[in-house]
Amino acid sequence: MPRNHRAFPRKTGESSRPLGISGNVAEYVLSYLQHSFPTQLFEPFTDDEGNLSSRPVFDENGNPVQCREAVERRDRMIEQLAALDAVPGALDQIVQRFGVEMVAEVTGRSRRIIRKGERLCVENRPASANLAETQAFMDDEKRILVFSDAGGTGRSYHADIGARNRRLRVHYLLEAGWKADAAIQGLGRSNRTNQAQPPLFRPIATDVKAEKRFLSTIARRLDTLGAITRGQRQTGGQGLFRAEDNLEGQQARAALRQFYMLLYRGGVEGCSLQEFEETTGLSLTDRDGSLREELPPITTFLNRLLALPIALQNTLFTAFEELLNARIEAAFAAGAYDVGLETIDAESLVIAERRSVWRHPETVAETLLLKISRKDRNKPLSLAEALRLRDGKPMVNARSGRAAVRTPAPSLMLDDGEIERRARLIRPMERTSLSLDALAQTEWEEADPESFARAWEAEFADIPEFTTSVFHLVTGLLLPIWRRLPEENCRVYRLQTDDGERVIGRVLSPAEAEALCRNLGVDAPHMSAEDAWAALNEGKAILHLADGLSLRRVRTMHECRLELIGFTSGMVDALKALGLIAEIISWKLRLFVPTGERGKAIFENLVDRWPLTEIAQKG
Repeated sequence: MPRNHRAFPRKTGESSRPLGISGNVAEYVLSYLQHSFPTQLFEPFTDDEGNLSSRPVFDENGNPVQCREAVERRDRMIEQLAALDAVPGALDQIVQRFGVEMVAEVTGRSRRIIRKGERLCVENRPASANLAETQAFMDDEKRILVFSDAGGTGRSYHADIGARNRRLRVHYLLEAGWKADAAIQGLGRSNRTNQAQPPLFRPIATDVKAEKRFLSTIARRLDTLGAITRGQRQTGGQGLFRAEDNLEGQQARAALRQFYMLLYRGGVEGCSLQEFEETTGLSLTDRDGSLREELPPITTFLNRLLALPIALQNTLFTAFEELLNARIEAAFAAGAYDVGLETIDAESLVIAERRSVWRHPETVAETLLLKISRKDRNKPLSLAEALRLRDGKPMVNARSGRAAVRTPAPSLMLDDGEIERRARLIRPMERTSLSLDALAQTEWEEADPESFARAWEAEFADIPEFTTSVFHLVTGLLLPIWRRLPEENCRVYRLQTDDGERVIGRVLSPAEAEALCRNLGVDAPHMSAEDAWAALNEGKAILHLADGLSLRRVRTMHECRLELIGFTSGMVDALKALGLIAEIISWKLRLFVPTGERGKAIFENLVDRWPLTEIAQKG
């Protein structure tokens, strides 16, 4: 079904003139130059203390004397601006591009400029135009709706079940402004009850980088509002904004300090430290030339960017944005980014085991440890989508024969201040970021389109439709035992099982679940060989087997492998007979369990011979 597109420009107001937004802007600028351009003549003089200064000149009647050169410059500038072609605003461009037959305009304008053939004409609009335009959109007579603040109150534009137009609303938030409450008011017009489907929100910013400052203000205020009203930050923004859209959060402040350090070291291409301090008026160094301890805050930095020329503005913001994106990406990968309450979505969620691990002595409230079976539908990246990736280079691993697309990745600033350039390898089911130096030492090589397509399609065909996994979730009474829970990854999740049961709690890995039970003095949950194999491949657990053997995931020769340690010389033949791979690395014998289905079978035989005794959390 085709979609309906909608835009949300800034409020136009009922006092709109026949020339529209562009006419108003030209009138304001020319009027400002006419009355505010400095044309009064000043003369130099020396005061009583010998200081040279200047003062205005007046004639014998007390009238200010005008400087002829300044007047000529002002008149020449006004003449040049008046000769420029008017640039229509966003609202006029939409109406003139798609036509009044396609666009329903719900604003406060009583006049507007429309296109009739090759001519632009002024159209007078009656007071009832807003009502008629709204009805035309809801009756599916017009496919595009544009409304302003004046049209964002008291009306509904959602895909109402009772309306003829029940298409998907794609809501473009254009020229959002500073007010979060106004943004919420506008967004609520297309997302209401009794709708056939929720809208798709799309905030819009131009290629002027500092314009994201406005979206950042709304993102921060919406997140704050969500935390106050419902105790979770995503509620206010309704998932409209990404983590990197909030330029005033903790990660943004840390990225800004990295940016200052990079600027101090001369690492920002196109802008030196001296140029930055002169153009922004911000001082980053002390008298001795060292970097100041108290640096300008993020709000001051963003506000000063708005006053810079566009080219310098984009240069500085791009460098800052790369650092911010790299920090957020690293925080997400490490599970340390706090995004509030998260929802676990899956094809199927079933509670396989329910255990009571702690009970309050007075209230008899319980803490439950749930073992949940999860089934996810795989959504691999197709070959056509891979070839459309921006700045993508086809790669094939000479050792494994796997295919990947290399794309640029945000750079990282190391602890010593050095910038680490990175790249991202995108495969059908995973994305990996690594430094350019590490990539050069791997077997990944650029490939021709035919070899890349064959390798990609071969891996794509082997991907199953679903992936099954198991995880633990501790729920119920958590506050009294919170300090006994793992300190890492303190995110709180919620889910709904296939039976309709709603659960909220903290997700634990198998090793963390075993450690929790040990801390609470209860028996650890039994783990099957399949669950232990999954925990081992995730790299977050170490499996201890009988006779001092241990299995862990390690990175060797730039690949993740499963290594068995703790074996004696008398065990080598038996372990190799089970299928383990022996390699001599740095003149030392090391044994590895293969990955994939073959490795899973070898692991099960290994556990049968040397039973699993403990699961420890890695690190």
